[in-house]
Amino acid sequence: MPAAPVTPLPCQRDQFEIPREVAYLNCAYMGPLPRVALEAGVAGMRRKAQPWSIASAEFFEATERLRALAARLIGATAGDVAIVPSVSYGMGVAAANVPLRAGQRVLMLDEEFPSTIYPWREAARRAGAEAICLPRPADDDWTSALLAEMDERTAAVAVPVCHWTDGGLVDLVRVADRARNLGAALAVDATQSLGALPFDVTRVRPDYLVAAAYKWLLGPYTIGFLYVTPARQGGRPLEHNWMAREGSEDFSRLTVYRDGFRPGARRFDMGEVANFTLLPQAIAALELVLGWEVPRIAATAGALADRVLEGAAGLGFTAVRPDRRAPHYLGLRRTGGIPAGLGEALQRQGVFVSTRGAALRVTPHAYNDEADIARFLEALPRALDAVSTAP
Repeated sequence: MPAAPVTPLPCQRDQFEIPREVAYLNCAYMGPLPRVALEAGVAGMRRKAQPWSIASAEFFEATERLRALAARLIGATAGDVAIVPSVSYGMGVAAANVPLRAGQRVLMLDEEFPSTIYPWREAARRAGAEAICLPRPADDDWTSALLAEMDERTAAVAVPVCHWTDGGLVDLVRVADRARNLGAALAVDATQSLGALPFDVTRVRPDYLVAAAYKWLLGPYTIGFLYVTPARQGGRPLEHNWMAREGSEDFSRLTVYRDGFRPGARRFDMGEVANFTLLPQAIAALELVLGWEVPRIAATAGALADRVLEGAAGLGFTAVRPDRRAPHYLGLRRTGGIPAGLGEALQRQGVFVSTRGAALRVTPHAYNDEADIARFLEALPRALDAVSTAP
């Protein structure tokens, strides 16, 4: 029996401080902070201004609340989630805990965001292994390209859910199955999909999954989540902060130094994890996203992206075909490439998108509506004319 259709969300613009004259179609660059998260952050700053009001238990309560919310989002348990500042930190944890040796290979995607590339490239260099960035396939089939390269030399595969320039998808279930058969690790960057595309770790079974919160999770900068599969939770953290150790809840006994860690993935938490300004923002934003339901966010953003592509096609733009692209993510391509200055020309008309690689990246969210799409489609030909006639 086919699944019931998912109902898109009504426009959520009133939850954000986005003026009507701004068409912000750029969530892949940075998600706007919702009003509830802004208010939570201000309240947290006020708490920090009166530190005598902050009890020691609060250092742990907010981290556990955020951990549990992130776990709900991916079908994990709270103990499987570490709180980290960035994708590079999470990938650094993965690269530090996956053994590499000379002659082995780490497979990644070319033109991917550098926070995945650099940690694995450095780990491979130190081990005498190879860090391979697979070239973009002509047919945008990243999955087949990966599977064709995975063999007994493969020690790790470090890939996104969808490519950051144009939303090209990786079939992670197939890639993960192949990796397990080879004894290779799978590290996933879900920054450009988590919160806008459903993800289930029990289905994919990655070794590591990391996502920054400031894009599709609508949270603050410098907060992210790292999922670590239970079999790898005994690994080595990047830093040895006091809150990660067992017994750290008892502030009166912190000088009774412990070798043991708090359970699960908590050992991988970043230092000073109990940030009294950022954590309340991340919690409020994540509660909002979970309340909207990720499948409905995907349906909403996907319908808006389809409207963009339909309108832009008449101007010669194309995109990755739908079955190989994340629905919420659109990278518009054009014969001859994206003209220099096109993004700036659109900004002058109140339309905000990004140019990444060979694509004009248009990434709507639930705060967008048909008026934003119409504004973009009206501004696009004018912007093309402006850059084509520029001296």
